[in-house]
Amino acid sequence: MQAAQAGDMRAYERLLREITPRLRQIVRKRRQFFTAEEVEDLVQEILLSIHAVRATYDPNRPFMPWLSTIAHNRLIDSARRFYRGKSNEVQMDELPVTFADDWANIENEEYRDPEELTIAIKGLPEGQRKAIEMLKLREMSLKEAAAASGTTIGALKISIHRAVLNLRKALSKE
Repeated sequence: MQAAQAGDMRAYERLLREITPRLRQIVRKRRQFFTAEEVEDLVQEILLSIHAVRATYDPNRPFMPWLSTIAHNRLIDSARRFYRGKSNEVQMDELPVTFADDWANIENEEYRDPEELTIAIKGLPEGQRKAIEMLKLREMSLKEAAAASGTTIGALKISIHRAVLNLRKALSKE
């Protein structure tokens, strides 16, 4: 480590190669329930910490206690993260695609006909129709649509809200 602090990159590489198996051993011993990936992640985190604080190593003192202290602190941090997060979470490999209630999974076929939608949009009042065309069909931002139409962002939001309600009513009747 002393040579690495002096700028010898080969010594630094050799140091990292030599301490990595020892760090894996320490992590596996103290975190027996970790998967191989979690062990490797924690070892990498420890190595990053060593890299970040390598200037704090005092060459007049033994290296292993310094290394062990860094490893110990990272292990404590990982335990905190584990108990803060994973202990309160339910791990799932696959999330359900649908909702639990059957009524929520019914697709409404009325919205699938583009001609009906076009007719319903044409039947909207002019302000609502323009708002739908600019914001939903041309995908303009609220700021762009407000500048193009000469209205405020708030007025556009109200127009869009009312237009969507009117479209739902029109499409559900037909």
